[in-house]
Formats: sequence, C-alpha cells, structure tokens
Amino acid sequence: MAVPFRGPSLLVLSLLLGLSLGGCIPSQPTQPTGTLRWALDSITDLPTLDPAQAGDQKSSAAINQIFAGLVRRDENARIQPDGAERWSVSKDGRTYTFTIRNGLKFADGTPVTAHDFAYSINRALAPEFASFGAPAQLGHIVGAQEVIEKKTKTAKGIKVIDEQTLQIELDEPRAYFLSQLAYVYTFVVPQKVIAEKGKNWQEYAVGTGPFRLKEWSHKKELVLESNPYYWRGIPKVANVRLIFFKTIEDAYQSYQRNEVDVIGDGESNVPSEYLAKLQNSPDLKVAPALTVWYVGFNNQRSPFDNVQVRQALALATDKRLLSQSLPAETIMPTDRILPKGLGGSEKLVEGQAFNPATAQAALRLAGYFGGQDLPEITLTYAKTGEVPLVAETLKKTWEDSLGIKVKLAELSLEKFIKQMDLTYQKPKNAQALQLYISVWGADYPDPQNFLSQQLHSKSPNNNGHWSDKEFDRLVEQADQMGEQQKADERFDLYQKAERIALEKVGWLPLYNPRTSILVRPTVKGLILNPSGLTAPNWAEVRVEAQ
Repeated sequence: MAVPFRGPSLLVLSLLLGLSLGGCIPSQPTQPTGTLRWALDSITDLPTLDPAQAGDQKSSAAINQIFAGLVRRDENARIQPDGAERWSVSKDGRTYTFTIRNGLKFADGTPVTAHDFAYSINRALAPEFASFGAPAQLGHIVGAQEVIEKKTKTAKGIKVIDEQTLQIELDEPRAYFLSQLAYVYTFVVPQKVIAEKGKNWQEYAVGTGPFRLKEWSHKKELVLESNPYYWRGIPKVANVRLIFFKTIEDAYQSYQRNEVDVIGDGESNVPSEYLAKLQNSPDLKVAPALTVWYVGFNNQRSPFDNVQVRQALALATDKRLLSQSLPAETIMPTDRILPKGLGGSEKLVEGQAFNPATAQAALRLAGYFGGQDLPEITLTYAKTGEVPLVAETLKKTWEDSLGIKVKLAELSLEKFIKQMDLTYQKPKNAQALQLYISVWGADYPDPQNFLSQQLHSKSPNNNGHWSDKEFDRLVEQADQMGEQQKADERFDLYQKAERIALEKVGWLPLYNPRTSILVRPTVKGLILNPSGLTAPNWAEVRVEAQ
C-alpha cells in the first residue's frame, strides 16, 4: 500500500500469508473443509490479479493468497524462506544467491525453477506491463534501468545459474533488499499460462501461494480453492470467498447478518460508530498500524509550489481538533512521517506544531496577506472509512486559522486512484489534483519504504513531485548501506532527511490509524499485528462449524 491509495501502499496494509517455517506436503493430507468469507470493501471489483501491476491494497490482498515469492515475512516481520529454501550474500553485500525449493510447483502442478523467478522479476520491470512500484523497488538491480527504458528484455544482474539457483546482483548494498523481495512485484507467475491465455491469463491465475483461483465473478466476488501443491501443506480451508462491497458500512451490515467472517483491512476499519458497543466482543481485534495518513501537495501547481503556503497549512492544522473529531481508539495524531514501531522511528524529530499566528505570517510571506489573491484551494479525497470526516475537519481548521476558503471534492476510490495516476504523470494538467488526502503503509518495515520511496525527487511514488537536493543526498547515502553496517548509522541519516521533509512540508502527516477488524471466533489461525491481518501458516488456518 502503497494508495489512497496510489502505490503499493497500501501495504500496511497487505495481507501476509504463509508466514512461518513449515515442511513439505504431507503424504496423507487432511481433506480441506469449510469456506472463509472475507469482505473487501470500498471496491466494486479488483483492479488486477497480476503481481507486477498491483497498486492497491485490495488487489494485493488477493494476490498474496494466490502467489508467493522467493522469501516472505513472518508474523514478527522477519524474513523467512518461501520459494527459495535458502540464500547467501556476498561479502560486499551486492550479490544474493538463492536456492529454489526442491519440488516447488505452481498450483496447476507445473514445476517451478529459477527460470520462472527470473522471468517474473524481469517482467515486472518491463514498461509494457505498467508496473507502478516495481521500478522503484527493484531499480537497483544491475541492468534493471535498461529493462525499464526498453533497451533490453532482461536485466544482466538477474542470472540463472542452474534450474535450482538464481543470482541477483545489486548496484550497491541495500540493507532492505530481502524485505523488498517479500512484496508482490517479485512473486513468481506462470509463464506458460501467460503465453497461452494472453491478456486473459488472470482468469486462470495460478501461483505458489496457499490458494488458486476457482472463479472470478466480476463486480461480485473472487472465489479461491486450496492449492494441493502448496509447499507448506494443503490448506485446511477448502475455499476463500473475497466478497466485494461498495462501502465498509455495507460490509459491516453483511457481517451482522453472518454473511462474512472477516471485515476490515487497515485501509478500511470497522465503522467508528460501532466500536463502543463492540469493545467487549471477542470478534473485535485492534492493533496500531505501520501506516500514516497525510495531506499531499502538488508541488508543480500554484499555490503549493511555494513552500511558505505549504508551511502555512501545516501550521494551521489543529491535530487536537482532528483527534476530537474521530474516535480516540481509531487514530493516534502524529507530526512525523515514520509511524511508531517502524525501524528508525525511535530517532526523534519534530514536525510543524499548530500555531495560527505563525501560519498567518507564513501566508503573508508567501504574498497572500489574509488569504487575499490565494488561488482557489480544492482538497480531494476518496470516500472511504473516516476520510470524509477528516476532510471536513481540515477544511474547518484551515478556514478558521487562515481566513481562506477550501473546497472539498469527494471521489470514489477507483476515481481517486485514477486522478492520483494523472497527477503523477501530468502534474500541471488542469485535471491533476492540487491538494489531497492519502495514506501510505509499510510494504516492508524500513524507513526507506517511507522516506526514499515517497519523497525522493526521482521516485515514481512521489505523487506530489516534492524535491530537495539535501534530502535526496541523505536518503541515497542511507539507502546504499549494506546489511553489515550498523542500522543506527542508517537511521541517523534518515532522521536528518525526515527533518528536512517536515520543515519544508513534503508531506503533512496527520495521524497513524489503529487497525480495527472483526473476525469470527470460528476462524482459527489468524492474528492481527502492526503489519496487518496475518496467518503464521495458511496450511493451519481453518473455519470451524458454528
């Protein structure tokens, strides 16, 4: 996730499946039984099932159940083997050698080799597949830029040594590289199916994850069935129904009618008006999320190409009013970019504190005394969860503190994503967003995923086109440190970079959400942690009869 939703964001938000070490498929497996009914809200259909094209949390949730990669994160966010049973790293920290798991198969029984992983990673880098995040996450593989720029089909840093051995060479050491490989872009896809089915291959999707596609009823639901070739054992759940709902309220009412077993995913949470009466319910699960909601600015359009205007809005944002407007159990107001609990967040930084007088002074210095001659400001947001209430609160605090007028523009989630795409691609276009509410969650638990991925001037995740040379220099230096170097030194550099981004308002952080979901007690084997709803081992998840 990142989204609102553009970008893979919407991680925090993605579902981490198959997350602890397990053995081979048992010789006499237990017959899968039961159906897990999982609500995916705020959508009418999934944008994609292609790992290379995932740009939203809902798609990633489904993709994580069907596909898998070389490595995975466990319930404690530690990297564990998946398609690769082991790996080694060269002394200079640049070359990773993976041994593909013996007997690994796609869900249709086709053997998986190192060639399949090489094909999948190169495919994600290829521009014809319009991958949003792969170039940003994987662009440091040697030769990746040549693939991205259509100069070649394969990156020279991706080498198949033999059927069971894959080698990946980086341009510089990257301490977070294995974490990036745990995200969907590098998940192995079936080359044979893609070649045979062409553009329709997603209707026949098979991967190495715990489930395989049974039926995609567009604009209704996605039905999955257990993968009989899943390397950790055949899942005990026979089917998973991912049911689409236009709103979280619709999903909640369906839950009350016992039509679904799980609602909420971190991007959308249990409606706040119901939380009080649910406090003692065994169904309710609450956890802080590695996610930040923020206001983004289009730095290529007036008036937000002026740092003092951005500072004025930051200084005029009353976080106390925001926290009073939303239930206390749903948010934690923040002045910084890195969410609490993420590596590096223990390094303290200070954001722009609420100060109407200083905000007015900043607006005067920008040339808009009392807001006069200020171009019309439109705050755009997606109609999902508590976001409309957040937008109303921001409008009030800015108008009261600065004496300006703010127009609100509410879009469906699908339309918002399209507008965010346009804003990144053509920031000066008349239809590009000017000011927007968005969210970013940890695709992998490292400050690089927030600071470098979102605010480096050349990052494709930098939707607002914010740019600062010293910020770029600091994050580049931190990014290129390998695993052998002290994390504390890396985090010091990120701390300095975050201070610059806050001072110059590359983002205006608002709050860190608390994930609130409902899971029926009949569902066994799922847990909620800061990374999201997690199955330590999908082979062991089951749904008991009521």
